[in-house]
Amino acid sequence: MPTAIAVTGPDLVLPSPDRHTPSAAVLQSAVQSPRTYSLDQALTEMHTLIEHHGYVIALCPSSAPASVAQRLHAVRSVLESDRIAIVRSDLPPLGLAVLALQLRQLSVCDFSPGVLASAARLLSHYIYAGALLGSVARLDRDRIDVSLQSHAKSWMPGTQFAVLAAPRPELVKVSGGEEAHLPGPGFGTRLLYATGRLAPDWVTGTLAPAWNSQEVTEARLPGESERWWATGKLVEFAAAIPDISVLYQLVSSVRRDDCHWCGLELIGDRCAFCAAPLPPPGERPAQPVRALVPPSHRLRSAGTGAARGTTALPRGMT
Repeated sequence: MPTAIAVTGPDLVLPSPDRHTPSAAVLQSAVQSPRTYSLDQALTEMHTLIEHHGYVIALCPSSAPASVAQRLHAVRSVLESDRIAIVRSDLPPLGLAVLALQLRQLSVCDFSPGVLASAARLLSHYIYAGALLGSVARLDRDRIDVSLQSHAKSWMPGTQFAVLAAPRPELVKVSGGEEAHLPGPGFGTRLLYATGRLAPDWVTGTLAPAWNSQEVTEARLPGESERWWATGKLVEFAAAIPDISVLYQLVSSVRRDDCHWCGLELIGDRCAFCAAPLPPPGERPAQPVRALVPPSHRLRSAGTGAARGTTALPRGMT
């Protein structure tokens, strides 16, 4: 079974693009109150995922209540398991749902659990997540810098702003006849948008063509979006790489190391499972050369003992 991708709410589970992509596990310990969902139930829930999948990658938004993260850490601590990675993310809700989908797509490939969990940080840099807002007056300034002028304009009727939260915060005014340009990706993407109490015309008619989006798809607005963006007058959007072969090449191109603490593979500077930092370059052991496979992506074999060098398309995709 592939590594389980777990999320803290049903709104973070986008439809699978094909029959090979598994769904995400919605952690009831994060959805339900501790008063109605006991710690024993939370332990059973996580233990069952580990038994079925071997490893669990739990995506937890940084904006989630502190109690959600605390319970996840409590479950991992009580189980004394090194097979649970708690990955925090600053992405807005729809962007986080897209990240979860990408990890679900890659979970059927031959990446080890450590590499897959570490890839969350890498993939986040290639997700352009933002929203069209009717007001930025209450927007969290720790996330996006809102000037005093933009704050004042928020109180003018009909004013709208295009806000990019990731990968780099940006805010532009899109109403009043002014030409607005929101920096977009320089690579092929699929644009998802979710409508609140604003019309999506600017997102679908102006932003999508400007970003050369290959596909534009409507999604359901996550329940946390209004709280995250501090207004219900919004259209949230997220543009990301939809092709699993491109995602595979992107993750495969990064150097892999072995965690000196838990022994799992990782990419980047920190293990996603035990949080141990990567030693300085001079203290790292030599790594074996791993061949990359640019034209395709390698999948986890259904049998045991499959060779890592074997190349294949997803089962049934021939």
